[in-house]
Amino acid sequence: MPVLLVQAIDEFFNGYFSTHDRSAKTRIAYRSDLDQVISYAGDTFALSSLDPMFIENWAADLRRRNYSPASMRRKMVVLKVFCSYWVRRGLLKESPFWRVKLSFGRIKQLPRSLSETEMRGLLTQAKQYQSAAKIQRKAASKAKGKVRTGFLYKYRALRNLALVDLLFATGMRVGEVSALNVLDFSIPEAVFCVKGKGGRDRLAFIVDDQSLRIQQEHIEMRSRIESESKALFLNATGGRLSTQGIANVISRFREDAGIEKHITPHMLRHTVATLLLRNGVDIRVVQEFLGHASIATTQRYTHVTKDHLVQVLRERHPSLALRCVS
Repeated sequence: MPVLLVQAIDEFFNGYFSTHDRSAKTRIAYRSDLDQVISYAGDTFALSSLDPMFIENWAADLRRRNYSPASMRRKMVVLKVFCSYWVRRGLLKESPFWRVKLSFGRIKQLPRSLSETEMRGLLTQAKQYQSAAKIQRKAASKAKGKVRTGFLYKYRALRNLALVDLLFATGMRVGEVSALNVLDFSIPEAVFCVKGKGGRDRLAFIVDDQSLRIQQEHIEMRSRIESESKALFLNATGGRLSTQGIANVISRFREDAGIEKHITPHMLRHTVATLLLRNGVDIRVVQEFLGHASIATTQRYTHVTKDHLVQVLRERHPSLALRCVS
């Protein structure tokens, strides 16, 4: 009796993810994409019926429904990993992708970043909150029964400053920051051990003395909070601060700083990458800094820096002055 596609997908999740180090977010994304394959093929579709024609037809269906090239490519990569898994297990003689050549068009989306003024505004706003928290902490210490409340308010203000500063200082992804544990930070070496995307761990160094001082102050205050969580950044209930919680912090600072542009935590990563390249840092160094598996991903930022380069040249190129000489 042939193995149904829906059965093969369930077994794939039990087998593949038990032997591959992938995040819960990746697992959810794989499930969503493969469920979409089932929806297109039907519950009675056999695994052995996965052939080049099916791949091409599904790609055409995605294109008709106006999926972006990036989304189509991601879905095909997931299905390709699925097929390769069953080739290794012997239920597929060969991957249907071996006889298919697909073109999804060029991905034109460029990283969105902040200006230096906007980035400075976020950091300034975070520091102002910390200053206000110190004042409230002193007032609370004089009022009976409010010392604990004042301490937690001060911690949240320092935590939020440490969050914004860390995102910009290290270019970490928001999920990587949320996943940090207390033991991931080595104070003597000023370095974080980051659990990167796709199981690629890396080190994130703090090179600015002010940033290091902020992180040290935060972890010292964090150590005074009783919590069963190992997380470096805690929420109001003493658990791990989620990626949405971090996004809410950024959103609040954006509003209070009067920045109209919608800002996500990931944009801070784009900002530091863009500024590094603009300041002449080698692209290979930026690749390592960001934890990109491929330099092609890092090269997206060169489009942004090229715009800046052209603008500067148009304003300051010596040929402009020479042409004014009669």
